[in-house]
Amino acid sequence: MGADHRRGAAPALDIDGCWLLTDGKIGDEVHCRGIAEALGVTYEMRYVAPRWPFVWLMPWGPIDPREAPHRPQSPIAPPYPDLLIASGRRAVAYVRHVKHASEGRTFTVFLKDPRSGTPSADFIWAPEHDLLRGDNVLVTLTSPHRVSPERLEAARKTVPPEIEALSYPRIAMLLGGKSGAFVYNARTNRRLADVIRAISAVEPHASFMVTPSRRTPPATLRAVREALAGRPAMFWDGTGENPYLAFLAHADFIVAPADSVNMVGEAVATGAPVYVFRPQGRGGKINRFLERLKQAGAVRELDGPLVSFSYRPIDATSEIAAEILRRFATREG
Repeated sequence: MGADHRRGAAPALDIDGCWLLTDGKIGDEVHCRGIAEALGVTYEMRYVAPRWPFVWLMPWGPIDPREAPHRPQSPIAPPYPDLLIASGRRAVAYVRHVKHASEGRTFTVFLKDPRSGTPSADFIWAPEHDLLRGDNVLVTLTSPHRVSPERLEAARKTVPPEIEALSYPRIAMLLGGKSGAFVYNARTNRRLADVIRAISAVEPHASFMVTPSRRTPPATLRAVREALAGRPAMFWDGTGENPYLAFLAHADFIVAPADSVNMVGEAVATGAPVYVFRPQGRGGKINRFLERLKQAGAVRELDGPLVSFSYRPIDATSEIAAEILRRFATREG
């Protein structure tokens, strides 16, 4: 279980309790928090941790009996909320369990394809590059997140001293890591270092704001540090508060990794020019996502000098939240 949180404006509907349910993966949690904050509801984080062999059966199988509602410290102990927002394959069975245990009273929302069909929740959001479609499915180009216009505006009003000291143009460099479609090997690290040196050669006054993800290999971070040796740069080393939002808010350019749909989606919410770095790999369905953003004029491939361009910020979070409210208001029961 987790603590209570409240973000944003008051909800348009009277929602008595909201749970956010994940297995703790940061990407899934960001989706859920972003939607809850856009709804303006008080929410409570709850984390599932099914054991083997129950994990093998996810998303189809039953919940881990150790986490049943009547067990101590159960993540789905009643009283049940009006609204449940979940993400991540391991949470699917728990969503179904709460729906049944609450006798249908809890309105269930699942963010991303549950991999168990559209009956898995009352409402499902899916990214456009996935294939899931249905009457209870909303499809958008980008994922929900917490980089709201309000948070960006607030961040832009205050410039941290470390960022204020950086020269222009300021380049936010978001580092990714190995995924199902991409790998970070020695060749990827050399290419990334070469890209940084090429940018520095064309933009001798450029400064860099670098933040790794939890997936970023140490070798990749070392390659970036070596390439930026002697240049004005700010690194987040994983301690203290992550300056990620400040980096996005004060960037003249953003370099985002193709392996992270979330990072690219958050980057295009800013309106700053976004250049995508591709690690080794084929990309798969992520290629469809990037191609649509290119068509929208929001991203370009990082294959030459950084040139400024403009586009209207892209952010589907409020659209998803509005659809949840609409369906919640018209739900049966």
